[in-house]
Amino acid sequence: MTSAPRGGNPRDDDALGWAGDDDPTLQTRSEDADARENSRTPVESDPVASAPASAPVYAALPDGWSVKGPTAAIEADAAARNSERSPMSSFTLISLGVFGGIYLLFTIGWFIGVSRIDNPLGDALASFMFSLGTWLAVAAPVAWFAVTLWLTPTRPRGRILWLLLGVVLLAPLPLLVSGGAVA
Repeated sequence: MTSAPRGGNPRDDDALGWAGDDDPTLQTRSEDADARENSRTPVESDPVASAPASAPVYAALPDGWSVKGPTAAIEADAAARNSERSPMSSFTLISLGVFGGIYLLFTIGWFIGVSRIDNPLGDALASFMFSLGTWLAVAAPVAWFAVTLWLTPTRPRGRILWLLLGVVLLAPLPLLVSGGAVA
């Protein structure tokens, strides 16, 4: 009979480990390797090893070379990328959902409106350009919504204004005017 751990039932600790956990061949590191790694000192000539963790690491420049330009701007950009963004407000989230639905309806409206238009041109190049223009009109609401979200990640008011402007500019006029035909 085996002894019970900590004075309890031997099955109490079964859920806390796997069979064979005490196998010495499964050890990934030894205490000797940990002691050797902790006893290492950084090489003084290596700027990466001797720099503190919070300091930015720059490559060593050759003799006679110097850095020109806005290093403060580079550091500010790196700090801005590492800073955490504040969560969006409820109004912003709801308005993004409403605008997303409007732009989806606009895309469907442009698709229906464009599909009703016959290509009046006989020239091959003109016919191709007409078809290209109609398909770009179908893709415009989706592209406007995606680009607005991409370019205004930190400006919620600007994002709402650009999306509102897109609603006005990208209305599917072929569907709204004279039942889908261009007047």
